[in-house]
Amino acid sequence: MIDLHLHTIASDGRSTAAQLVDLAAAAGVSVMAATDHDTVASCREVAEAARQRGIEAITGIEITAVDAGRDVHMLGYFVDIDDPGLHTFLAGQRQTRMARVERIAQRLDELGMPIDSALFLTAAATRGQSIGRPQVADAMIATGYVTSRRDAFDYWLGAGRPAFVQRNGAPPETVIEIVHAARGVISLAHPGRTGLPDQRISQLVAAGLDALEVYHSDHDADTVSRYAALADRLGTLRSGGSDFHGEPGYPLTVGSVCLPPEYWDRLRSAAQRRH
Repeated sequence: MIDLHLHTIASDGRSTAAQLVDLAAAAGVSVMAATDHDTVASCREVAEAARQRGIEAITGIEITAVDAGRDVHMLGYFVDIDDPGLHTFLAGQRQTRMARVERIAQRLDELGMPIDSALFLTAAATRGQSIGRPQVADAMIATGYVTSRRDAFDYWLGAGRPAFVQRNGAPPETVIEIVHAARGVISLAHPGRTGLPDQRISQLVAAGLDALEVYHSDHDADTVSRYAALADRLGTLRSGGSDFHGEPGYPLTVGSVCLPPEYWDRLRSAAQRRH
């Protein structure tokens, strides 16, 4: 079982690196990647814990690009986590995230729902962790304004909701360049959720996009078939994973969506050629 889309507490997951590896081992996962948002802070700890459990762990990251006002998540695999250019870029990404959280907190205060954002803002700044709306949602839950992250997004934090603040970020083409410079391969995350037009995806492939995340927990059978066909037509690789965060009450588990071995072999071969 190959699950290449997992999250830890270094961004918006609920599991520590060790806990995530334990879950992967219990599920029978043989290859995994922690793909935290805009940070590689968990990669070394995941790799060490996975080695002890006989699991192959590759470096991973999920970077948020912005395209015409739309969030576009992009998955980098096999990246050199010590690459200076990657470090500088990610530091800027995390700073932008913190500024956005501060603006969202101001909005909530104006709406009569103040939260103590200083606690997680300070922790993120000192530990190289990445924060965003999920941490705001958690603060809202702790204060009793909502009962779940989903409610927080549906009623307050999602696009068009009262506390929504538009994200600033690099375009997808820049993210492709950054990941390639760090010797990684890059995949468009959950295209069925993102909804980029096929023509725009084709442009990103021309700019160097290596893969599409065909297999994802938000993709039903028709969506998998659609993006598998698009990947074949555009000549890209495929990636896949559960996008596990560990939210309470959400039935998704580690390894519930996996990348078929034949496509894993192709992805790894492409990475070896880049290295």
